[in-house]
Amino acid sequence: MSFEKTPGWLDWYAGPSKPAFTPPPGSVDAHCHVFGPGHLFPFAPERKYTPCDASKDQLFSLRDHLGFARNVIVQATCHGADNRAMIDALRHSGGKARGVATVKRSISDAELAGMHAAGVRGVRFNFVRRLVDFTPKDELMEIASRIAPLGWHVVIYFEAVDLPELMDFFTALPTTVVVDHMGRPDVTKPVDGPEFGLFVKFMRDHPNVWSKVSCPERLSVGGPKALDGERAAYADVVPFAKAIVETFPDRVLWGTDWPHPNLKDHMPDDGLLVDFIPHIAPTPQLQQKLLVDNPMRLYWPEE
Repeated sequence: MSFEKTPGWLDWYAGPSKPAFTPPPGSVDAHCHVFGPGHLFPFAPERKYTPCDASKDQLFSLRDHLGFARNVIVQATCHGADNRAMIDALRHSGGKARGVATVKRSISDAELAGMHAAGVRGVRFNFVRRLVDFTPKDELMEIASRIAPLGWHVVIYFEAVDLPELMDFFTALPTTVVVDHMGRPDVTKPVDGPEFGLFVKFMRDHPNVWSKVSCPERLSVGGPKALDGERAAYADVVPFAKAIVETFPDRVLWGTDWPHPNLKDHMPDDGLLVDFIPHIAPTPQLQQKLLVDNPMRLYWPEE
């Protein structure tokens, strides 16, 4: 089956630079995706976009190039609740990948057990309306209660302006809750302002809430400009991510977001994204927690 990409789609950057920053041994890229390939794993009929292909082999090659040891592969919305491409990647990773699935209420216990055996450790709930159709909260809560006994967690994706209305639901979830990309803060607003302050309070008041400090390329207004004359980028995102890393060092994760779906203005160099890390986690101790200790505790607790 062949698919025609969404008009204007930006393909991932095929020649990423070698990062100047060397991640500590055992580092985990804790947020990335696979797309298809479409002829093997067709995209979902209800999808809101049609991407380029981005295979498991290409992902694993990038992992090695950037100096990482493992991946956490998050189910992409273009595949809906058909998790076959993600699970295929897990099964071919040699134990070096874990997964976050999208599931529906109709999933059986046997299917959940099969996903667990393949390496799935969480489910993702998406509240970004331009990407998915709304799923009733009672269905999401039912799913969360069924995965909790497996030790899985819930990943939530939302935008900062929607946090007030979603807060009651998020705080009722019976699992660890991992927030994608710091809840997409508006970085033109003050880092100590009320909007980002609500997110910080959300994490402070609820010790089961973690955050990914990823995707500066999605959040930045200034773009991939040099920072302090060094080889770094997305300077306007640094204060937000650094605040979360330093305030909650044991509950943060980082990932490339490769292959960067739905970007409109530029496609990032993944090497530059890695060089963003020491600006938000400036000490070896923080880097070790962010890239190794925290993701291993959440996704490979048996090791």
